[in-house]
Amino acid sequence: MSNQNPLPEAQLDPRLLVREEGFAGYLQEFKRRVRGGELGSLPVVVGLIVIWIIFQTLNSQFLSAQNLSNLSVDIVPTGLISVGIVFVLLLGEIDLSAGAVSGACAAVLAVLNVNNGWNPVAAMVAAVAVGATMGLIQGFFFAKIGVPSFVVTLAGLLAWTGFQLYVLGPNGTINLDNDGLVSRLTSTYFIYVIAAYGLAAVATAGFLVVSLVGNNRRRAAGVPSRTLGDIVFRTVILAVVAFGAAYILNLYKGLPLALLIFLVVVVVTDFVQRRTKYGRSIFAVGGNIEAARRAGINVAFIRMTVFVISGAFAAVGGIFEASRISSASQATGQSNVLLMAIAAAVIGGTSLFGGRGSTYSALLGMLVIQSIASGMALQGVSNAVQFIVTGAVLLAAVVIDSVSRRSQKASGRA
Repeated sequence: MSNQNPLPEAQLDPRLLVREEGFAGYLQEFKRRVRGGELGSLPVVVGLIVIWIIFQTLNSQFLSAQNLSNLSVDIVPTGLISVGIVFVLLLGEIDLSAGAVSGACAAVLAVLNVNNGWNPVAAMVAAVAVGATMGLIQGFFFAKIGVPSFVVTLAGLLAWTGFQLYVLGPNGTINLDNDGLVSRLTSTYFIYVIAAYGLAAVATAGFLVVSLVGNNRRRAAGVPSRTLGDIVFRTVILAVVAFGAAYILNLYKGLPLALLIFLVVVVVTDFVQRRTKYGRSIFAVGGNIEAARRAGINVAFIRMTVFVISGAFAAVGGIFEASRISSASQATGQSNVLLMAIAAAVIGGTSLFGGRGSTYSALLGMLVIQSIASGMALQGVSNAVQFIVTGAVLLAAVVIDSVSRRSQKASGRA
C-alpha cells in the first residue's frame, strides 16, 4: 500500500506547487528558474523598462502620447519582417535575404498598383505571393539540395536586390497615392476611444479564457496545472499593460491600424507555433533534427516551409514600409533593415541556437530597438552612436542566451 502512494505525487510539478506558498513560493521559483537558465522574456522586459526610465529622465517628451504612438507605428514594418525571421531562427538557421525580399516585393506592389493600375488589394496579394515564392526557392535549395542557409540566403540577397532594381526601372522610385489603400495602412487611426479600450478588453478576456480552458484540459489529463491565483495574477498584469497602452494611445490619435495588424499577426503566429502540430514540429526540428526525423516529422517539409513563411512576412513588411513613406525605391528594404529584423528577434529572446523563442520576440525586440532610436533622436545623438548602442544590446542578448543555455545544460534541462 505504501508503495502506491508516491505515484500520483510523482506527476506533480514542484515548480507549480511552490505557487501555493504565496509570494515566498514565487520568489523561490524565480530563483530556481534563474539558476536553471529559464529566463524567458525577463531580460528584455527589464531592459525595456530601464531604457524607458533613462530616456524619460533625459527628455520628458519620450513617454509622451505622441512619441509612443509614433513608436508603435515605426516598429511595424521591420517587426513584421522579424516575425518571419523568428521561424527561421527556431531551426537554428538564418535568412540574410529578408531585407532584399521586402524591398523587391514593395517594388512589385508599386509597379502593379501605380504603373499597371492594379487594384491595391490584388497588388498586395501578388507582392506577398512573390515573397513566398522567393522563400520557396531558397527553402528548396536549403532543404532538398543541402546548401547551407547562410549561402542560399546570401545569394538570395544579391539576386533579389538585382530583381528590385530591375522592377523599379531607371527612375528607381515609384510614389504611391497618399490617399490610397496602401498608404492608409500606416496612416489610419481609430479615433474612437472604444477601439483601443475594446482591444485591451478583448485581449485580457481572451487570455483569461484561454488560460482557464487550457488549465482545465491539463487538470483533466492529470498533468500539472496552474493555480487559479496564478492565472488571475497574470491576467491582472496583462490588463494593466493593455489598458495603460490604450489610455496612452487615446491621448494622441487613437489606435493605429498598423499596430493592430501587427499585434494580430504576433498572436496568430504564436498560436501556430505553440498550439499546432506544425508549430511543435518546428521546435522539434530546431531542438534536435535527428530526434525529430526519428519521430516521423517531415524535416525537409518543415525546413522548406519556414523559408516560405519568412519570405511572405518579408513581403508584408516591405508593403508596410512602402506605406509608411508612400513610395517604393531602391532604398526600400536595404541599409540596416535586415540587421534590425534579426537583432529584434534575438534581443526579444529567440535563441540563435534554435529550439527556443516565439514571435513575441519580434514585438519586444523591436520595442527595445525603436525605443533606443527614438530616445537618441530626441537627444540629438548621431546614428553612429545609435548603431553602437544597439549592437551592444544585441551582444548582451546573445551573451544572456549563451549563458542561459549553459545553465540549462548544467541543470539537465537542455
